[in-house]
Amino acid sequence: MSEATTTDLYEVTMAMSYLREGMTGPATFSLFVRDLPPERGFLVAAGLESALEYLSDLRVGPEDVAAFAAALHRPPRDLEPLLGLRFTGSVRAVPEGRIVLAGEPLLEVTAPLPEAQLVETYVLNRLSHQTAVASKAARCVIAAAGHPVVDFSLRRTHGPQAGFQAARLGAMTGFAGTSNVAAATALGIPAVGTMAHSYVEAFEDEEEAFRAFARTHPGPVTFLVDTYDTEGGVRVAARVLRDLDRGPGCAVRLDSGDLGALAVRARAVLDEAGPPGVRITVSGGLDEYGVDGLVRSGAPIDVYAVGTRVGVSADAPYLDSAYKLVEYDGRPVMKLSAAKVTAPGRKQVFRRPGGADVIGLADERPPHDGAPLLETVMRHGQRTGDPPSLDECRKRFAADLAALPPSARRIASPVPPRPTPSERLGALTDRVRRRIAERTSAPAARHGARERTASGQWKSVPS
Repeated sequence: MSEATTTDLYEVTMAMSYLREGMTGPATFSLFVRDLPPERGFLVAAGLESALEYLSDLRVGPEDVAAFAAALHRPPRDLEPLLGLRFTGSVRAVPEGRIVLAGEPLLEVTAPLPEAQLVETYVLNRLSHQTAVASKAARCVIAAAGHPVVDFSLRRTHGPQAGFQAARLGAMTGFAGTSNVAAATALGIPAVGTMAHSYVEAFEDEEEAFRAFARTHPGPVTFLVDTYDTEGGVRVAARVLRDLDRGPGCAVRLDSGDLGALAVRARAVLDEAGPPGVRITVSGGLDEYGVDGLVRSGAPIDVYAVGTRVGVSADAPYLDSAYKLVEYDGRPVMKLSAAKVTAPGRKQVFRRPGGADVIGLADERPPHDGAPLLETVMRHGQRTGDPPSLDECRKRFAADLAALPPSARRIASPVPPRPTPSERLGALTDRVRRRIAERTSAPAARHGARERTASGQWKSVPS
């Protein structure tokens, strides 16, 4: 089976019905986040590249048809209309690394309705997960205030693929390295690592462990110093590094306890007894909140290693994201459900320096000094260009972050900017809303008012 089966069953049932009804006209679906999670002043668009890979490779083969049929308890011949389906549409999207806000489309898919529907689940999964993690990682970089941040998340992310993505997204938002060897190798990210407490425990004492480790690794080394007594461990590490005439590039790592207070004592020991240039790395349950507190305290910490809380975006593990039909066969459509109203029509986001973003229609002219965010990245099922490098994504992020209001960058109680709709989008929304109201009220007008009887049935009453 291919990744075509990585979808929700209702995508299959709807696609089959569309095909049966001959509803294959062009449909546009918009993917956006309704509301930002608490304690988020912005999001970082991510996941587009893996979504485009999926769309480029999508083919419904015989094994996929058999899987769909089995799931529906129907003979495979009933599902044969899906055989050979591939994605032939276009995609307009916000490039990875750019900052986005609530209500702004991250991506819009335009394709024959069955195709655009079938890809919903996979595309939503890719963009939602990766945007959440990238946004968390970005806040760690902000909190570190120029100090290097490295990724230690692999062992507790929700699967190896999620760990790979966490390493990539960290690098995209400014992390200095990752412990994930596969990601470091594939993406050209610096690999970083120290040792575990088990390594120290395997030797008779810390000094023997540190000297053995240094013999195996002649370059810069990092010693984990809190297996027993942290301050004593720092003294042993300083003595070993001094005896071996190693200093610059080497470090001690603190992984538990009051990291700020321990860093102060470690720095004093290293300055007194160790060779110059030995750095202090800290880890252990850190995310942007912990990093921010340590930085604000003035603790003499050189490198921050973040892991579990960032790799799973622990305080905001999901986004209130949606993939909604906004146009079918040239007809703008919208949803009016309570608290889940959508805006109709194909859209564009215009970013204005120092001003609020404007969400407008895709074919309208940008407002004064506004620049469009969504770019055409796929036509006729094919990418329009080569994937951007991590460095390009990192530069986009850095530029957008620098232009973001300071209140949105705050770690505690950020204030997210609010985009505004353009006049044309507002007018279209009003027209479509009226059209829906007229259409849905017409049956009641034809048949008269009705009320429910005691038995639960409806009966007509004089209007």
